[in-house]
Amino acid sequence: MNMPMCDLSTTDVEAYAFFLSYRDGCLKLLDRQTLKKGGLTVDIEPRPGEQHSYPAPKKDLLAQAVGKKTISIVDATTGWAQDSLALFRMGYQMTCIERSAIMAALIEDGFQRLAQKEWVRNRQLTPPSLLVGNAIELLGNLPEQPDCIYLDPMFPQKRKQSAATRKSMAILRDILGDDLDRQALFDAAMQAAGRRVVVKSPDYAEPLGGKPHESYQGKLLRYDVYLT
Repeated sequence: MNMPMCDLSTTDVEAYAFFLSYRDGCLKLLDRQTLKKGGLTVDIEPRPGEQHSYPAPKKDLLAQAVGKKTISIVDATTGWAQDSLALFRMGYQMTCIERSAIMAALIEDGFQRLAQKEWVRNRQLTPPSLLVGNAIELLGNLPEQPDCIYLDPMFPQKRKQSAATRKSMAILRDILGDDLDRQALFDAAMQAAGRRVVVKSPDYAEPLGGKPHESYQGKLLRYDVYLT
């Protein structure tokens, strides 16, 4: 990464918004408030309520949206990689795209930790692969056509979130900003996907690609499915 190394004991921390630091066995993203403790990292553990088995049951809305018969998925907006990791635990073959070098470093660290997990090693599983760059460009040059392309673009925020979610999403938004090119990204995904494109949206957002073929509605979000 083209990022400066610094000694926090002698660095003017006010000159930087974010810091990457390896601590507690993983790479963490820090801001000025979390320099001495805390920090955010890519969480590779199953989410609350998720079964600790492999493959995890394909029962939730996300699995229904991507399709139980789908094999390969490209997550074109990886972010903190939580949806990608959930899909990996369900048994899907995952390729992840991230445009931010900062987030890519955190994701790569998470995938390296995942590769060392006993359940991954015992089954000789291949963790998700990571491509770094502009997804609109990368989708047009994939070595193989994926069954599904998954999009979770940044929409303007309109509702309050929990403290933990607010922190991680606020930092992600500071790094990436709103996805103003999300329509172009959707168009690129429709051209590249073999079977379907799934768009995760807050419930207040208009469908990104017009009326979807299918839609799976949750309490605060929905998954719109567009068949290619």
